Amino acid sequence: MTKAERVLRATVWNEYVEEREDPSIGELYPNGLHTTIAEGLLELLGERVAVGTATLGQPRHGLPSELLDGTDVLLWWGHRAHQAVDDAVVEDVCRLVHDGMGLVVLHSAVHSKVFRRLMGTSCRLDWRHDDREVLWTVEPDHPIASGIRNPVVIPCSEMYGEPFDIPPPDELVFISSFEGGEVFRSGCCFRRGRGRVFFFAPGDERYPIYHQPEIRRILANAVRWADRRPARIQPAGGVERPRGWYQDGAEAR
Repeated sequence: MTKAERVLRATVWNEYVEEREDPSIGELYPNGLHTTIAEGLLELLGERVAVGTATLGQPRHGLPSELLDGTDVLLWWGHRAHQAVDDAVVEDVCRLVHDGMGLVVLHSAVHSKVFRRLMGTSCRLDWRHDDREVLWTVEPDHPIASGIRNPVVIPCSEMYGEPFDIPPPDELVFISSFEGGEVFRSGCCFRRGRGRVFFFAPGDERYPIYHQPEIRRILANAVRWADRRPARIQPAGGVERPRGWYQDGAEAR
């Protein structure tokens, strides 16, 4: 990395509940899903990224204003404690996304307050445990699909199936198929204000999905795609101008 290149600042947020309560999950992710995800980003992006983590049980869920203000891309994993997330934190995250912060929404965080607010829908879907997932790339030239073989096979996963109550994605990068015949829009891109949002479905806590090399590559690609901090502009206050100020000969104040 040259001196002129900027270090991307990513924060991985996780409830960190089930890894501590269920020994089988704790065995897969002994330091929490957030740590495994962060390690994957560091492994693939190296010195181009600075990665921090935050969890539900920390003060303000580990997301004080100064940390969020310094985050280029926020990754969000949640499952059982969506309602425990403080509305003030949700408001801050959504505001910063509109101002240009990137957001990567992982698996069951599809039902988080943050994602539902940004989508404006229920985000309901069908689901079933213990299924083989085949992840198909439908937009091979998209940056998030860079270096990803087609398809990616996830030996054991949680089935998410249509209908999926979200707005039409701005870009659809991946779809998944399952042994029961279901299909699902599993890699969806959205733009909200100046910010980019990527929802990625694979990642149930009971399976070693975040250890799989292809999944780690997709998340690293997604973080780089969602990084829009150079375009972030804080809204300016209005300027009162006289009628017709823009016309020739009129004074602009």
